[in-house]
Amino acid sequence: MEDTRSVQMNDEERDEFLGNGGTGVASFPREADEPPHTIPVSYGYDSESGDFYFRLAFSPETEKADIVSDRKPISFVTYDETDAGWRSVVVSGILREVTEAAIDSAVVTAMRRVHIPLVDVFDRNPRELDFRFFRLDPDELHGKKEARTESDGGR
Repeated sequence: MEDTRSVQMNDEERDEFLGNGGTGVASFPREADEPPHTIPVSYGYDSESGDFYFRLAFSPETEKADIVSDRKPISFVTYDETDAGWRSVVVSGILREVTEAAIDSAVVTAMRRVHIPLVDVFDRNPRELDFRFFRLDPDELHGKKEARTESDGGR
């Protein structure tokens, strides 16, 4: 097995990796004795503000609405294998719903800069779901990448 080390990405590398959107995994806390509620999500990223945007789906019988509205910190991870090795970004913070009443001009401008991919991971017709937008202003944001060494030829 290869010995792979990691190093921090600088801001420019991190922003390039995140682009203006993609996919990842979000984890929402539950009670202390329960594992987090973890789901695949698509995201939009605004490098100017550093905010992440999510379009989350809710069905009438889901518990997700209660978990998301608890206003506890969540974590979000995106990862990819690139020509230069693996890259990942881990983000944590409070998720806030973006409602029409609460949208200010800065949020509208930022949402125009992002691209939240449409990814069909639903077990039902998307027309049966309620989609809501959320913004994550990170409390913590860490980007790591695979470290290159002399022994691997600096791949």
